[in-house]
Amino acid sequence: MLERRSSYDDLIDHVVRSTALPRGEAARVILDVLAYFDETTEAFVRRRHRELQSGGLVNTEIFERIAAELPHRAVAPPELSLRQLRRIVYG
Repeated sequence: MLERRSSYDDLIDHVVRSTALPRGEAARVILDVLAYFDETTEAFVRRRHRELQSGGLVNTEIFERIAAELPHRAVAPPELSLRQLRRIVYG
């Protein structure tokens, strides 16, 4: 993780200058954001399924919501059918 921090020094410096965050906190936030955007489609589908299921939604609602959310990701994956979404979660 230290290697990754040093490769983002310019970005960290920018965040420190433009916010009230101390350098260590700015680096942590940047790494958290990068990790969020590094998430694969499959990992996103599984994570959202767990989150929505724990919120009390049923699979019909969950898979429709995930299908609606996917095109709005930073790098939108190809359109996946509800069946493909189910296969990601359940194999």
